[in-house]
Amino acid sequence: MAGFFPIFFKQYWSGGVDPAESTLRLGLTNAGASLLVLLLAPLIGALADGWGARKRLLLLFALLAMLATALLPLVAAGAWQWAALLYLIGNIGFAGSVGLYDALLLSVAPRQRLDVVSGLGFALGYLGGGLLFALQVWLVSDPTRFGLADSAAAVRVSLLSVAIWWGLFSLPLLWWVEEPAGRTASVTTALRQALAQLAATLRELRQLRVVTTFLAAYWLYIDGVDTIVRMAVDYGLALGFAADSLLLALLLTQLVGFPAALLFGWLGARIGPQRGLYLALWVYLLVVVWASQMTTVSQFYTLAVVVGLVQGGVQSLSRSLYARLIPPERAGEFFGFYNMMGRFAAIFGPLLVGWTAALSGSSRLSLLSVALLFIAGLLLLMRVDVSASAPLRREH
Repeated sequence: MAGFFPIFFKQYWSGGVDPAESTLRLGLTNAGASLLVLLLAPLIGALADGWGARKRLLLLFALLAMLATALLPLVAAGAWQWAALLYLIGNIGFAGSVGLYDALLLSVAPRQRLDVVSGLGFALGYLGGGLLFALQVWLVSDPTRFGLADSAAAVRVSLLSVAIWWGLFSLPLLWWVEEPAGRTASVTTALRQALAQLAATLRELRQLRVVTTFLAAYWLYIDGVDTIVRMAVDYGLALGFAADSLLLALLLTQLVGFPAALLFGWLGARIGPQRGLYLALWVYLLVVVWASQMTTVSQFYTLAVVVGLVQGGVQSLSRSLYARLIPPERAGEFFGFYNMMGRFAAIFGPLLVGWTAALSGSSRLSLLSVALLFIAGLLLLMRVDVSASAPLRREH
């Protein structure tokens, strides 16, 4: 999503198109995928809770994403619409599975270890993703060594390897993570109950100010985080940086993200996840301002390292902080809303960048607009009173 797809989308599936136009296409594709997930995520979570099927639905959505990813190498040059459609389907599967994965945090970790376990989960994600990405960068930079005709063929193989890797590392969850207890019901009954529960929770959320305030803050600042992840390579290409250099920068972010996520998990356990988030978001704000002025690839590398230091921290501490605010027995449903905010954020951010680039003709100005999201999110996060969530919390 962050590395090969934007490059292939701009240079192969949208080859010969004005850079601003391809940026807009990529932004619209991300926004469309996020809109569908936004509509589905809370219902998926409520259905999983009521049916006792978090694992089964998680694996079903993951399989959908694997298949979409495996089909991407078959899309011909210039067929950006087909690439966008498969990317959209893959995003739905990815987001649907990750939302249910997040909900399992309350089933596998005691309350006092939420920050550490959440950080460990993201750290291992960065490590696994970094190892695969390193192999792919090597493959793309020297395709003939592996018997491939050119870098385009190497990218196709890399996309296929993502689907295979994804399936392989879903097996431990399938085999060893226990399914949380749920009410046994038919699919039709569970769906009807899920819709009723979802409607009740929407009414209840009006009274849960601490949860709604956090979700609003999360929506804003994670919008900035996701937009940087999704649009960074496109931004670097627009500045004239070589694709190989941008891939190496993303690899740096992955590798730095492994120890950094562990560090933020420890930090959250020591000073609290909310304070840890303050620190990470201030760093992100400085990154956006600095990136809007950069002129060299070496500066892009430096920024990649800095982003790697805080990206996993924002993700892991947001998850563990939110887990403290919600009832564990309805984690799937509440994390559905959490995932919905993340997807809703992924609509606005890429559109903001894409339209700013198209209207102003300036990629630098389009990136600088992301700073507004971090500022607004930080201000709202400061209004979240964690102690006020006590009636919701349960010991696990």
